[in-house]
Amino acid sequence: TSAYSSPAKSLGDPGITPLSPSHTVKDSDADDAVEQLFLVVVAIDFGTTSSGYAYSFTKEPECIHVMRRWEGGDPGVSNQKTPTTILLTPERKFHSFGYAARDYYHDLDPTESKHWLYFEKFKMKLHTTGNLTMETDLTAANGKKVKALEIFAYALQFFKEQALKVGDHSDQGGSDFENTEVRWVITVPAIWKQPAKQFMRQAAYKAGMASPENPEQLIIALEPEAASIYCRKLRLHQMIDLSSRAPVNGYSPSDTIGTGFPQGKEHVRRNRQSRTFMVENVIGEIWSELEEGDRYIVVDSGGGTVDMTVHQIRLPEGHLKELYKATGGPYGSLGVDYEFEKLLCKIFGEDFIEQFKIKRPAAWVDLMIAFESRKRAAAPDRTNPLNITLPFSFIDYYKKFRGHSVEHALRKSNVDFVKWSSQGMLRMSPDAMNALFKPTIDQIIQHLSEVFDKPEVTNVKFLFLVGGFAESPLLQQAVQSAFGSRCRVIIPQDVGLTILKGAVLFGLDPAVIKVRRSPLTYGVGVLNRFVEGKHPPEKLLVKDGTRWCTDVFDKFISADQSVALGETVTRSYTPAKPSQLVIVINIYSSEQDNVSFITEPGVKKCGTLRLDLTGTDASVPSRREIKTLMQFGDTEIKAMAVDVATSKSVKVGIDFLNY
Repeated sequence: TSAYSSPAKSLGDPGITPLSPSHTVKDSDADDAVEQLFLVVVAIDFGTTSSGYAYSFTKEPECIHVMRRWEGGDPGVSNQKTPTTILLTPERKFHSFGYAARDYYHDLDPTESKHWLYFEKFKMKLHTTGNLTMETDLTAANGKKVKALEIFAYALQFFKEQALKVGDHSDQGGSDFENTEVRWVITVPAIWKQPAKQFMRQAAYKAGMASPENPEQLIIALEPEAASIYCRKLRLHQMIDLSSRAPVNGYSPSDTIGTGFPQGKEHVRRNRQSRTFMVENVIGEIWSELEEGDRYIVVDSGGGTVDMTVHQIRLPEGHLKELYKATGGPYGSLGVDYEFEKLLCKIFGEDFIEQFKIKRPAAWVDLMIAFESRKRAAAPDRTNPLNITLPFSFIDYYKKFRGHSVEHALRKSNVDFVKWSSQGMLRMSPDAMNALFKPTIDQIIQHLSEVFDKPEVTNVKFLFLVGGFAESPLLQQAVQSAFGSRCRVIIPQDVGLTILKGAVLFGLDPAVIKVRRSPLTYGVGVLNRFVEGKHPPEKLLVKDGTRWCTDVFDKFISADQSVALGETVTRSYTPAKPSQLVIVINIYSSEQDNVSFITEPGVKKCGTLRLDLTGTDASVPSRREIKTLMQFGDTEIKAMAVDVATSKSVKVGIDFLNY
């Protein structure tokens, strides 16, 4: 049995049939809409572990302003991004975001804090939820559930308000900008499925950044694409070329963060009223070394996911062409945190850790913050141990729970390389720390090897390692030693901000990416004349003496096919029953290339075009032609149906959340 009952067999929907021959038209002037003029582009990098924003005035596109210092930063962590954490009051109203949320939550009395709703690392839920809908829930640290859409909307609203507030710091004579003058760009992982991308757009509408009536105001950009756009603008002194180095021990960790070389400090212009923004001049030449047709791979390794994209440069304008569809997986630095949690479970018992997280959520957050700064100190050539302070309430609660001390537990557990130091700390040898990184880094290297083996990925000249996790010397060394012989491995300075800066550039010129690969196969459900011996007998439907084959998937575009930006695919259909006045066209998608019927497993309905022709002139041609157009290439997809005789039309955005 199929997931859908056959639409054609339910009465009242005789369906449509292709007018032969079916043809495809590339429409050069697909979009006649006048480009709206925005005063400023604001990009938000909404990350799994940390977030930030940057902006640029369209009048001065070479200057990108990056939020510099957030209140309440951590020692040893650069504060150009703030943690992706959000706190709601017991009444479920927004309270605070970022460091402010974390610190406030931490300072609450435990009797109170259990009523407050604290969320962290919640973005991964959009990647891991198989059947995401507008109703999907997130779980707070205290175990209570809240709709994901609300949390995402609150977070985006926070950034919207922050960004609109900075209008008065501008160099433009202190003018505030209004929301209508802003083009917003939100970045998402390229490997996210379409429902998650659409979910982000819905959350932004809820936050008031744009609206269904004015969707162009918001661009959903793909993270590795944004990084790619920025990497092409780099000058050589703004990157660290791992291949030109003495292999690992030739550099100190301070170099890799990128503040290491003096000539790398870009032209920093201080804003007159505010020191919050770092302004950087990014008119970079694509370096002398990149030529027409050059291929490079961008590996965006963040907190939650690792995304890879393979691009090729098309000169003279330096447009990008995507050669291989985005791939990757949940191999972000969160994997290292999970390994640490597993280690704690091994030493102190899973039952204790689970209880501790629920009973002392704020202390658990503290412990993970302490781990975070040590995690950043891990390096291949490190010899001295890493100390992680255990919160007092951990030590205290453990004694109550088990009846013996933390120290006793460490002695008793046969975990090598982890000792108790007299100052009340877990002391990890560098080997123990490196072991926590290994599973995640192995997965990244394994996945990259598979991508390098693809025929489309031969002759890659550069590998750009970007994203927050790319700051890790352990990951840098692993990538360099695995692929340094095949291509040059390059890390931009300020690597955690690469995506943010690229997203601003993308907002200033969204047409820079010219060719994408479609992540899915799209088509519509139609009726075809039934052919004995070719069509399965159970698909036969006889209507008014005509024999039809139902549930046929009429393909518009295949998964991984190249699509030019704004390219339109057109098909013509006619109602199976000539007198039919309400014409319903159902749009389906699948991850498979070859789809024959809409009832096959993995085929999902993702849109409906309903064209109502009642009241139109009765003298229509006997075979009414309904043109159906699908426009691809943007991160969102649009569809439209037109009745040729009366030019009555209906439009729809592909919808993956509400079917």
